[in-house]
Amino acid sequence: MSSVPVISLRDVTKVYSLPAGDVVALDHVSLDIMEGEFVAIMGPSGSGKTTLLNQIGSLDVPTSGDLFIAGKNIGEMNDDELTDMRRDTIGYIFQKFNLIPLLTVYENVEYPLILKYGKRDTTGRPIELLKMVGLEGPMLEHKPTEISGGQQQRVAIARALVNDPKILLCDEPTGNLDTKTSKQIMDILTDLNRQGRTIVMVTHDPETATYAHRTIVIRDGRVDP
Repeated sequence: MSSVPVISLRDVTKVYSLPAGDVVALDHVSLDIMEGEFVAIMGPSGSGKTTLLNQIGSLDVPTSGDLFIAGKNIGEMNDDELTDMRRDTIGYIFQKFNLIPLLTVYENVEYPLILKYGKRDTTGRPIELLKMVGLEGPMLEHKPTEISGGQQQRVAIARALVNDPKILLCDEPTGNLDTKTSKQIMDILTDLNRQGRTIVMVTHDPETATYAHRTIVIRDGRVDP
């Protein structure tokens, strides 16, 4: 694990303006996550966990404060630069998998490469990654609705890795899975972290959080000291 922050928040505040009044989702958060670290984010519902993950994922920008991802201040980036950041530096793994139902297992993993290069893959990387997560053969031609939840999450992990991101963001990655399958998914994530990936994971499950090097607790938009 490096001593260099790959994610750095400096006094980040996020305010959502709603008809009933402003909602402060993040309240002056300062935080460093080092390259190669595995961090769990926990907290009660509505505490700001998902908002924090969305900020780190550059899906949203701070109302005030500075957020640096891989040394770049996302507040100074235009839409195209943010899109490139999300595509090339960050991989996303979601609780509900977010696979494209009309595409096969293989096509779901290949799709980010098509978006990046504008053509079908010829490197074999999607097959290599699917094999790494335990999927191969006729399974690759199935649609997402034809495979189990655990298998769908494996596809989602392979898809998240296809552009070789530095950072993996996981939003309740075991939330829809049984205990045995959850352990299998967490073992895969642990192996990826050992290979040098920085992993930031939102979870409500204390047992899942034990896989992380460090747990950050957030309440009312603030990080517990």
